[in-house]
Amino acid sequence: MPRNLARLGLSALILLASLPSLFAADAWLTDLEAAKKQAAAEKKDILVDFTGSDWCGWCIRLKKEVFDQPEFAEASKKFVLVELDFPRGKKQSPELKAKNEALSKQFAIAGFPTILLLDAQGQVYAQTGYQEGGAKQYLAHLDTLSKQNTPEGKQSLAARLKQDALEHEIEEQLGPVLEPTLSKKDLAGAEAAMKQFFKAKGLEGDLLVRMTLNVRVGITAECKPGDHDAVLKVVDEIASMTQSKEVLAEIASLRERVVKVRDQDAERKKTTAK
Repeated sequence: MPRNLARLGLSALILLASLPSLFAADAWLTDLEAAKKQAAAEKKDILVDFTGSDWCGWCIRLKKEVFDQPEFAEASKKFVLVELDFPRGKKQSPELKAKNEALSKQFAIAGFPTILLLDAQGQVYAQTGYQEGGAKQYLAHLDTLSKQNTPEGKQSLAARLKQDALEHEIEEQLGPVLEPTLSKKDLAGAEAAMKQFFKAKGLEGDLLVRMTLNVRVGITAECKPGDHDAVLKVVDEIASMTQSKEVLAEIASLRERVVKVRDQDAERKKTTAK
C-alpha cells in the first residue's frame, strides 16, 4: 500500500476510534431546564454532574475513567446528561456562572463531584459521586440507583439531603472556630474547640457521630498530613461511639478508602525509592 494511503487509513482508524467519546461529550447539556424538556419528550431521567472540571481531582478522574469512555455512551439511552461546571481557570459567561451557582444552592451541593439523578420533572431521587471500576461498573451502579425513582425513594433522599445540608451548615459555622488552632497544627486544641462547639449546639445521636467523624478526620489530616494511620485510629475510635448500622456502614466505607489511599502511597514510595 502506498505510504500516503497507509497514513490515510491510520487517520481514519484514529477518527473512528474517537467517535464514541466525541458523541458522548456532545450529549452533555449545560442547561437543566432544557434537559427537563428533553427528558419529558424522550421519556428519560436526568443525570446531573456537578463538577470542578479543571481543579477537582476526583471530578477529573470520574470524567476520564467513566464519562469519556465509549461504553458510557450507553447512559444516554436512559438519561439526559447535564454538566454543571464550577471551574477555577476556565472562562464562563456571567449568566451561566450565576445559573450554576443558583442550582448548587437549590440542591445543597456540598462537594464535587456530586452526581444527581432526577426524574423528568426535575425531582431528585438519587445521589452519588466518584466510583471506582470504570464505565461498565458505573453504569451498573446507575442502574441500581434508578430503582430509587419511587415516591419512597424520593422521600428518603430528601431527608438525607436535608441532613447533609444541616451538616454542611454546621461545618461552615465551625470553620472560623477551628482556624486559630489549625493554623498552629494544634490537634488537641482543635478537638477541644470542636467538642465545645458541638456541646453548645446541642448535637446528639447519629448527627453528633457523623459530625465528629467528619471534623476529627479533617482535623487529623490537617495537623498530621500524610499520617493515614492516625486518621484510621480516629475512625476506629468514632466507630465505637455508635451502634447504628447505617452510620457504621458509612464509617466502614470511609475506613476502606483511607486504607486504600495509605496502601497506594506506600506502594508509590517503594516505586520511587527503587
